[in-house]
Amino acid sequence: MMTSNNKSSSFVRIAAAQINTTVGDLAGNTRKIIDHIQRAKAEHVQILTFPELAICGYPPKDLLLKTRFISDQMERLDEIIPLTNGLLVVVGLAIREGDSYNAAAVIHDGSLIGVARKVGLPNYHVFDEKRYFARGEFLSVFHLDVANVGVLICEDLWHPETVANMASTGVDLIVGISASPFSVERCIEREILIRSRCQDHTVGMVFCNQIGSQDELIFDGRSMVVTPHGRIVAQGKAFCEDLVIGDIRFEEIHRGRLAVPIQRDTVPTETPGREAVRIIHSDGMTDPPHRSDFSLDISRNPFLPKSIEMKYDPVEDAYNALVLGVRDYVRKNGFENAVIGLSGGIDSALTATIAVDALGSDHVFGVSMPSRFSSEHSKDDAAQLAANLGIGYKQFPIETVFATYLRLFEAEFSERDADITEENLQARIRGNILMALSNKFGYLVLATGNKSELAVGYSTLYGDMCGGLAVIGDVPKTWVYEMARFRNRLAGTALIPENTIRKPPSAELRENQLDADSLPAYDVLDGILHAYIDQDCSVDEIVELGYDGMLTRQIVNLVDRAEYKRRQAAIVLRVTSKAFGSDRRLPVTNKYHA
Repeated sequence: MMTSNNKSSSFVRIAAAQINTTVGDLAGNTRKIIDHIQRAKAEHVQILTFPELAICGYPPKDLLLKTRFISDQMERLDEIIPLTNGLLVVVGLAIREGDSYNAAAVIHDGSLIGVARKVGLPNYHVFDEKRYFARGEFLSVFHLDVANVGVLICEDLWHPETVANMASTGVDLIVGISASPFSVERCIEREILIRSRCQDHTVGMVFCNQIGSQDELIFDGRSMVVTPHGRIVAQGKAFCEDLVIGDIRFEEIHRGRLAVPIQRDTVPTETPGREAVRIIHSDGMTDPPHRSDFSLDISRNPFLPKSIEMKYDPVEDAYNALVLGVRDYVRKNGFENAVIGLSGGIDSALTATIAVDALGSDHVFGVSMPSRFSSEHSKDDAAQLAANLGIGYKQFPIETVFATYLRLFEAEFSERDADITEENLQARIRGNILMALSNKFGYLVLATGNKSELAVGYSTLYGDMCGGLAVIGDVPKTWVYEMARFRNRLAGTALIPENTIRKPPSAELRENQLDADSLPAYDVLDGILHAYIDQDCSVDEIVELGYDGMLTRQIVNLVDRAEYKRRQAAIVLRVTSKAFGSDRRLPVTNKYHA
């Protein structure tokens, strides 16, 4: 094992700069990195970390197939290196050395001392890194003046043997840089994992996670600095940029290893299949902070273990994720304003509320498009919502246009009864109105369909499915109600009208239409959908859970038949463990039935 040659202090000040990068904006991302380096120096930070692929943004996808894209990142790295005097900086980027690697540049005191390469390449859920990167053939440990530091990239932290192999070299601190996408309760899993890794191997850790939104993916940040005892000494904010600073006392690590010498039982090459470890020595020097710069919690009674209570509201977390997702998608794609069709129903009401929280009321425009089937209470609810939110609002009745369509097809449809065709005509007229406003004024159309509707195909192509972004397309209907109630509680008033929440849901495309005419109660429907879509359960397994067999087969059939619609849907912001889009890639032409 190595021993640290730290001579200046038993404490090291560590920081994670969780920044909101934009894919492809190499200049803008580099400016953020440089800005945070300056901020870290002002805070006497010694070790500073940035997220995975911070220079190019994550995930860059097929931009990585452009040879200049990778070489341009190296030019940006050359701008960063001279500014790192007096500290260690770890920053993510893609490199090409024969093959392409997801990597971390390790810079110490103004010099690039090495590059760590990602070993574990995820190829599941939304990830397809094996399409772009070669697997790193060794682990990188850096022997510095203040500590022995091992560098791992995202997925590597989730493989216990990789962490164990690195820890067995005697590292003091593991730097984990990450772009870990948000899904409900994922942050709890990450926290448990990281604290366990620290406790299992008596190492400190700084986990630096990206924040922001990139297409359908949302990143929640929540970076952390963790002691060898698994205590979080600093944690980043959720869904916003933050410089997370924590102090770790490395003498605690050394004493802990003497008291519980787990490392003695393992050597790096002991287990077959483990990666080799490359140790790199640096001659650079890290500026030690003054002792007065540390604010340590020495007053805590060491004989009374502090219980850790996780206060976590998944509904609030998902709501905040969607706000960030809308804000970043709109702004990063060059829009300023959004337009939403307001039906008076809960889906469009929630979408509009999220949009206002993301963009501000001056940047959201609501449009009511009533037909002959629209109830007075729905029109009133739409107007009341707009007033509550303080957004621009206008009504475009579609009766005249709808009647024109009916006359146009009168002869052609004369021998057939009215059916879903006439219902879809109304939805498509509304879609045309929204797209006309988008074209004329540069608004981004936000689609309002929820996950339950997208799943069973209760949505109209080129109608209510039109839009640039499906805000709640990964939110089941039962969650839509929970989010609406949460937002009203937060406001302390009925921001979303109570009538909108209480009334039975209806598309109002024919007389006295209710969703319950065609679908089971949403708590039942969402249970079946969760089992079939998120958990990949078979029909028999779902029936074993207590759901009716005939109903389950009907719902599963609807899901399978609607695949062609979802392929043409707007990008869906991801908040669950399996969203429509990159998470779920079924063939449209498909004769297999469960």
